[in-house]
Amino acid sequence: MPVTWASWAVTDVGTVRSGNQDAFVDRPDLLVWAVADGAGGHEQGEVASAELKATLEAPLSLSGADLIAAVRARVAAVHNGLRQRAGQEQARTGQAVTIASTLVVFLADGDHFACLWCGDSRAYLLRDGAMLQLTRDHSLVQEMVDAGVLAAGDAERHPHANVLTRAIGSEGDAPELDKITGQAEPGDRFLLCSDGLFKALDEARIGHLAASDDPARRLIDAALAASARDNVTALVLQALPPLPPEPLWPLEPFVWDREPVRRG
Repeated sequence: MPVTWASWAVTDVGTVRSGNQDAFVDRPDLLVWAVADGAGGHEQGEVASAELKATLEAPLSLSGADLIAAVRARVAAVHNGLRQRAGQEQARTGQAVTIASTLVVFLADGDHFACLWCGDSRAYLLRDGAMLQLTRDHSLVQEMVDAGVLAAGDAERHPHANVLTRAIGSEGDAPELDKITGQAEPGDRFLLCSDGLFKALDEARIGHLAASDDPARRLIDAALAASARDNVTALVLQALPPLPPEPLWPLEPFVWDREPVRRG
């Protein structure tokens, strides 16, 4: 069934940091949404997330596989630009510089969607009262969990919890963006978020708030109440039934323009 889309987005610096390296794209007019998190502890992370925001907000008159390919190409161009800028900064200062960001992107085409990601910013699907994580973190602790040497419940408290294995702007060639596709149903909600959210709140709490009214604001408020130590961003989308078609002509109340005929 065709759907329309509604969205809510909020970002906050958190309770510890002085600047916000997160950025989001909330463009229902383009059917593009994204969250980017300037890699924590890296110089100029806000530059990397801002570059990704800018490139994703530039319109693309494409759909389907062509749209996905174009987004991949634009993100690769941002990666190459960040690597060049980092090299220039290193030449100027004599110190190694990394300008990087995570990224999770949601693209809609009617009721079909594609989610692309790199790093540990996440996407979740809320359907029929259950929440499913759509993305898999590109992080050292996720690899340890997958290898069976670390319990999933211990990952966020591990000393290397912030070590990414993939990021836009990291050393080397442009990293691969993983992809998942699917078909949305009316009533579905999708949550895109930076790691500041799921490191402050457990998944049960996130799912409850993401299903509420004004979900992005309530998620951020709850994360701040839990003393979120990192920048925190929440972007929630909802698939809605299509709007009824507009009438072909204005509907006006019927009014007699003369007295009705009376039959004897």
